[in-house]
Amino acid sequence: MNSSTSQTAATLTGLAAVFMWSFLSLLTVASGTMPPFQLAAITFAIGGLIGIASWSFRPQAARSLKQPLVVWALGVGGLFGYHALYFIALRLAPPAEAQLFNYLWPLLIVLFSAFLPNEKLKSHHIIGVLLGLAGTLVLIAGMRGVEIRPEYITGYLCALGAALAWSTYSVLSRPFKEVPTDAVAGFCLVTAVLSLICHLLFEQTVWPSTVLQWLSVVALGIFPVGLAFYAWDRGVKRGDIRALGAASYAAPLISTILLVVFGYAEPRGPLALATVLISLGGIVAAKDMFTRRRARETNLS
Repeated sequence: MNSSTSQTAATLTGLAAVFMWSFLSLLTVASGTMPPFQLAAITFAIGGLIGIASWSFRPQAARSLKQPLVVWALGVGGLFGYHALYFIALRLAPPAEAQLFNYLWPLLIVLFSAFLPNEKLKSHHIIGVLLGLAGTLVLIAGMRGVEIRPEYITGYLCALGAALAWSTYSVLSRPFKEVPTDAVAGFCLVTAVLSLICHLLFEQTVWPSTVLQWLSVVALGIFPVGLAFYAWDRGVKRGDIRALGAASYAAPLISTILLVVFGYAEPRGPLALATVLISLGGIVAAKDMFTRRRARETNLS
């Protein structure tokens, strides 16, 4: 497999993570009223154990946990730091406004990637991510209504901090691309422990009361808070990180569509406009993938 094909495969793997994150809102709503840190503790534990379970077929993968402190700081700081700041933001600011600041992370990924070695930020990357951001603004403002108010400034800053934490983690993972993706299992388990500590300190325990709620919690741990992080790790380390950043705006769009389909939200006009803007942004940002594919097909013919 040549480097171009390998990068495309890794990019598609990263896109699979974005697709899995699209189910986050639906499964969270279906999981009941469990407090966020308790939910994070359980789901990250499931996600970490999934990775460790795969080591039974690959005993040598356990060595992936032997990483320098800086790698652990980056991995745990990204996973736990992002979620902790995001949960705090949702407590200190209305969800719609917090989401607006939080969803700056795809834009920040694209911008920060310009500082990576051998990465060149092109105009279509900027155009694509701005179209995605515009579509997300239309989606959140149109579906929920937005009013920026000064009394929520602390919550806004926490949401922005969450965006910075995730974008920094994603971009800085690139220089550590030789670190095996298996190490993500360790990051997930440490995040689960830290989330449990926060839960015990700040929250009251609430357990699911129905089979559907339990299944939703397990599904969260397997997919959006489990396999998605392994897929994202491979994507940002080996794929087109700029295209992944822009394509990440598909997550809130698909998430909203799923909420509408399953009756948790009402369809509105802005959803259609957001669909056009975010889809167009993803296509524009991924221009290099299409041109490389056409070039390969031409060489093979």
